[in-house]
Amino acid sequence: MSTAPTREVARRAFASEFNDAGYTFTESDEERAPVYLLLPTGAHANRVFVVGTLTETEDIGDESEYWRGRIVDPTGTFFVYAGQYQPDAASVLRDVEPPAYVAVTGKPRTYETDDGEINVSVRPEAITIVDEDVRRQWIVETAERTLERIEAFEDGAGNEYATMAREQYDLPVENYRRAAVAALEDLDE
Repeated sequence: MSTAPTREVARRAFASEFNDAGYTFTESDEERAPVYLLLPTGAHANRVFVVGTLTETEDIGDESEYWRGRIVDPTGTFFVYAGQYQPDAASVLRDVEPPAYVAVTGKPRTYETDDGEINVSVRPEAITIVDEDVRRQWIVETAERTLERIEAFEDGAGNEYATMAREQYDLPVENYRRAAVAALEDLDE
């Protein structure tokens, strides 16, 4: 049996839900314990997998390169930030010519703005150029996962993360059902 640490599954979430999330937590007091983002539909995410259209990139670094990318899915916008500690992702953001379909696996990050709002972004572990078929498949699978989370949230029995989401967010999960359905309908057009 291997004692090597295993990576957590990257959760799929549409931008509308991801951007509504803002509560983070750890499940232990260990120094390197994973930090989870609590999604409003009652799932916890240490890693996320998103696919969308990279519409814009910009080097916002002062002393060294620090790239920001704007990725749009059918429900909203993800922002990704990559610098010296994510050299492969930073090089993709530097070299790709928007617009382009991309798949991103990364860690959710939250930060508080000067006016007290919580913004959420992705620190990419990997960014890959993909085609429209991959984007379409991601939308279908993300809609399925979102609807499954909503069903489990509404059932509520024994779902500690749904309970936590109810306590942390005052957001109707119906918004995410509508977003998932709209994303699927958008594929048919």
